Amino acid sequence: MWAYAVGFTVLPHVGGFLGWFINRKEIPVWYEKLKKPSWYPPRKIFPVAWTVLYTGMGYASYLIWNDLGGWSSKAIVPLGLYGAQLALNWAWPPLFAAHNLKMALIDILCLDGLVIGTMCSWYRINKIAVLLMVPYLGWLAMATCLTIHIWKDNPEQKPGKSE
Repeated sequence: MWAYAVGFTVLPHVGGFLGWFINRKEIPVWYEKLKKPSWYPPRKIFPVAWTVLYTGMGYASYLIWNDLGGWSSKAIVPLGLYGAQLALNWAWPPLFAAHNLKMALIDILCLDGLVIGTMCSWYRINKIAVLLMVPYLGWLAMATCLTIHIWKDNPEQKPGKSE
């Protein structure tokens, strides 16, 4: 059973790594030039925070999977919601790196709803799993506010116009 626990715990990190890989060249160029609010967290915090958050959400998904007896019909909705929110989580970095702030904002707003839905669907199954998702939801609230501010404060350039 430990292999399943490790697999579920590591899975979210795959998208996190890919997001970093996609964004790594944009950070020193475009991203640093964006207007950001004064309460923007230091860049060094992001990889640490996401490592903790991905580990917690991954292990939480394992707890749900285990409590529902694996890939059963009872697991379709709770793990389906989890998978959908994970897909939106992984979609945000490429959207942002493509300078598509509007789509990144739409993505994160949908992500917020799916995370809340995931947590609600997990509540009767395993309350510890829900508690493991609370820091993620808190971080997403901050990230959503940050995305809103960046989108509002950095209007998209019209084609043919330069800075």
